[in-house]
Amino acid sequence: MKRVLLLLVALLALVGCTRKVQYTVVEIKDPVRHYYPILQGQELSVMIRLDNKGKVPLVVKDIQPSCGCIILESDHEMVVPPERSMTVTLKYDSRKNVGKVEHAIRFWGNISPSGMAELRFDVNVVPDASYHHDYEEMYDKEESARRLSKFMEETGSEVAMGYYVDR
Repeated sequence: MKRVLLLLVALLALVGCTRKVQYTVVEIKDPVRHYYPILQGQELSVMIRLDNKGKVPLVVKDIQPSCGCIILESDHEMVVPPERSMTVTLKYDSRKNVGKVEHAIRFWGNISPSGMAELRFDVNVVPDASYHHDYEEMYDKEESARRLSKFMEETGSEVAMGYYVDR
């Protein structure tokens, strides 16, 4: 009797583990973005809206930015019901980059057809032209914040943080 019960439990466990998550259609609002120039040391907030256009829930298993300078700002629910959307906010830190930089953010999950959706963006990181920084100053966050506030006081405005897309 114990063997029959054990065999039945093992069979039920195997049958219960074979269910697969179905693929769904996902749309990223503006998947290719060109952000306006920012000063070196300034942080850029990248907000991404994922729309689940399918009939099954979207399960995001992983978010992989192409650089360690892009950090997911907050943890949130990684399951999106059908016909709903999720907003993901990432922070790009420009302290270690100068010039035009291009990055990609990949979302992995039950996304049709390949299991991945991608957002690509580029931004021109402009160094402070009046002073050449040495290595320690480039990576000092307080110094970067001080330079940015000095720039904003001198110009009276903040650098535009929006983006544009190709049409």
